[in-house]
Amino acid sequence: MNWAAIAAIYRFEMARFFRTLAQSFISPVLSTSLYFVVFGTAIGSRIQEIEGVSYGAFIVPGLIMLSVVMLSISNASFGIYFPKFLGTVYELLSAPVNFIEIVIGYVGAAATKALFVGLVILVTASFFVDLRIEHPFAMAAFLVLTCLSFSLLGFIVGIWASNFEQMSLVPQLVVTPLIFLGGTFYSISMLPPVWQTVTLFNPVVYLISGFRWSFYGLADVPVGLSLLAIAGFTGLCLAVIWWIFRTGWRIRS
Repeated sequence: MNWAAIAAIYRFEMARFFRTLAQSFISPVLSTSLYFVVFGTAIGSRIQEIEGVSYGAFIVPGLIMLSVVMLSISNASFGIYFPKFLGTVYELLSAPVNFIEIVIGYVGAAATKALFVGLVILVTASFFVDLRIEHPFAMAAFLVLTCLSFSLLGFIVGIWASNFEQMSLVPQLVVTPLIFLGGTFYSISMLPPVWQTVTLFNPVVYLISGFRWSFYGLADVPVGLSLLAIAGFTGLCLAVIWWIFRTGWRIRS
């Protein structure tokens, strides 16, 4: 394993993050505050509690997942797309670095950025509502796994995209609707039985449900199933990335 190459890629990606550290810090604080003002005040005045948890506290895990998922995808996709756009990716491919080291460098940096923002949102939310974390180790595991798995997805999107419009296509038209319909701001038990069944086909439901369980012990689906779903998704992304580098799809063309 070429740790020097991994560290070089990781440091290069993180340097871009630290150049805009103020923006990276202020943006999630403002967006989280706006969500609490809009959803916590407008909807929270009508829905006082969900399963014994105040509505403002109930939406915190969903808000963290919303930001972490979108940032993981955008950071990883931009990280690999930009070298491909400039043509510098060929220098990387010709260097004595295998695809595992390339993936670890880019995905590790993207996951680190998303994890930082997730923690910032968690701290910001604590100023608005009383939070409790019943299973802190499970919370950390879900958060890290989410950052890694969706950074892998973003890496795939960055390789697939031929232009900047395509790079934003998957996050905006596929991932965002799945997140908003996956129980981010409500419990799926509040839906009619038919829609509860339909919602179970949304993979994001298992992610948010497991993460919310780590906070309040509440889950729409079994926690084991949530872990199995995110592990399966991570494995699928790894398999796709292995196939991409094996065949050179969208890289060597």
